[in-house]
Amino acid sequence: MAIPFKVDLSKKVAVVTGGGGVIGSYFAKALAECGAKVAILGRTKESVERVAGEIEEIGGQAIGVIASVLDREALDLARETIEGALGTCDILINCAGGNNPSGTTVDEFYHAEEVKNNPELKTFFDLDPEGIGFVFDLNFLGTLLPSQVFAKGMTEKKGCCIINVSSMNAFTPLTKIPGYSGAKAAINNFTQWLAVYFAKAGIRVNAIAPGFLVTKQNETLLFQDDGTPTTRTGKILNNTPMGRFGEPEELIGGLLFLASEEAARFITGVVLPIDGGFSSYAGV
Repeated sequence: MAIPFKVDLSKKVAVVTGGGGVIGSYFAKALAECGAKVAILGRTKESVERVAGEIEEIGGQAIGVIASVLDREALDLARETIEGALGTCDILINCAGGNNPSGTTVDEFYHAEEVKNNPELKTFFDLDPEGIGFVFDLNFLGTLLPSQVFAKGMTEKKGCCIINVSSMNAFTPLTKIPGYSGAKAAINNFTQWLAVYFAKAGIRVNAIAPGFLVTKQNETLLFQDDGTPTTRTGKILNNTPMGRFGEPEELIGGLLFLASEEAARFITGVVLPIDGGFSSYAGV
């Protein structure tokens, strides 16, 4: 993987939650290419060991560690494993997150007559509270708990940072996904809160907010079974001035910039959109 530029992370230990996923694996590899020792945290052994192996193949140092970001005990055990193998964490990337169909409506707008004619239509009134809770916990608590576990060691060091992963719908909620939108809005707020809280401890806390990328989690919303784009895809691209979906590697520049103490030492509490102009465009 080619990275846009290199920063010196040779004395850093980075922990990437959700590191076995598409975006998380890109982040882990980019940090490793800049010299960081990387711990890939995820729920499945196969995914985290695969990414760790790919990093080692290019001469980097990495380990895969199994842990759920919602399990405090598992995270504490993961921290012990990481500290024993690599050292205490300097850079925490909170990349774990996602949506769930149980927290998603079928309709974008509520029409009473349409519901009468189609009683099976999944509307706001049919959303599963447990599904909404799962989505919110995965994204918000899945950021808060790793921050509690790994930032404790950061308070005893210098030049440490936390980078959270937000989303476009943190700024303006997207239709159909109220749980995910609310959870990502909470990430923005938490990023600012934590930046203030850790300011005297010397820990910078920022976030990146990706625009629209095609992933396994959202592909059913963006494309039909036959591969043709949905109406939603048309709306997204029409409201993205650059007129296309983003690529995971296009997030790397922002990540490395915020991770670099030399480049971003006076930057904290920032949520950086990487979105092709989506958040700037009013549609007219």
